[in-house]
Amino acid sequence: MINPLELGLDTFGDVTAGPDGAPLTHGQVIRDLVDEAAVADETGVDFFGVGEHHRADFAVSSPETVLAGIAGRTRRIRLGSAVTVLSSDDPVRVFQRFSTLDALSSGRAEVVLGRGSFTESFPLFGHDLGDYEALFEEKLDLFAALLKGGPVTWRGSVRAPLAGQEVFPAVEGSLRAWVGVGGSPKSVVRAARHGLPLMLAIIGGDPMRFAPHVDLYRRACAQFGIPVPPVGVHSHGHVADTDAEARDGLWPDYRRMRDRIGAERGWPPMRRAEFDAEADGGSLYVGSPDTVARRIAATVRGLGLSRFDMKYSAGPLSHARMMRSVELYGTKVIPRVRELLEGPAA
Repeated sequence: MINPLELGLDTFGDVTAGPDGAPLTHGQVIRDLVDEAAVADETGVDFFGVGEHHRADFAVSSPETVLAGIAGRTRRIRLGSAVTVLSSDDPVRVFQRFSTLDALSSGRAEVVLGRGSFTESFPLFGHDLGDYEALFEEKLDLFAALLKGGPVTWRGSVRAPLAGQEVFPAVEGSLRAWVGVGGSPKSVVRAARHGLPLMLAIIGGDPMRFAPHVDLYRRACAQFGIPVPPVGVHSHGHVADTDAEARDGLWPDYRRMRDRIGAERGWPPMRRAEFDAEADGGSLYVGSPDTVARRIAATVRGLGLSRFDMKYSAGPLSHARMMRSVELYGTKVIPRVRELLEGPAA
């Protein structure tokens, strides 16, 4: 394990169902999300991440705005994106928004930069999917330059060049920026080349299958002659008082979310056996606090992580269930993970 370990929560602002089973409005989902973040802060969660989407089944299209609202309700928890789709945004504006969040939160802001698992933002903001690789490559290069502070000189093919340009507001300390990766070795090496922390999105299968990616990242850092930055994992999960309650409570809503997205991507409908297999040994951290803590601790040990973030939202899963999951994660799971990692490896 690489210390210190941070344990966080992520949400994509999934549109949840109300008590009558009907979808809540986007506005209500966002207000509920802020309440969930406040509980995370109160119960000792280290980080709270909000994802960016531009489609009807997710309420958040501007994570920084929501995070600014959360900053006013919290006092200690770190706040960031999960993920910011840098490819379809402007790096200067992204930097300015997060440096503003950093000021509002007294230095608690960070950003996870990625290409996103959905592509709606590309046509929405006038980008060609044919430029998918070039957009992220060049924009990440510019963002890395902005992180260094001071006047920036940069030239590329996807936006206007900068010549000795200062960008405001300046960050009072430093802004942590991660690179979110879904499994591409090229993306792993890209993160290492810029000396940025690596966030692996592991949403299916045995998490240990990503061990070669972590090894590649560390070898690439050595070749670039830089200290190895933190490595983190983002995976789905849900906590309830018992294993049965957690699985039975999550399964219907998780299936609806998975089948809705799967219908767009050509996946077959999800079966309960597949769900249980992911919960038993895959990348779905669902169960009682002790069960979830043991699964997280095993992943942290196996991959040598500095951060683990659990995506606790899942389609129409109710606000009440998510609030309980957040509470248990902060009060029961996090202390148990730390206790397990202090002892000998199983």
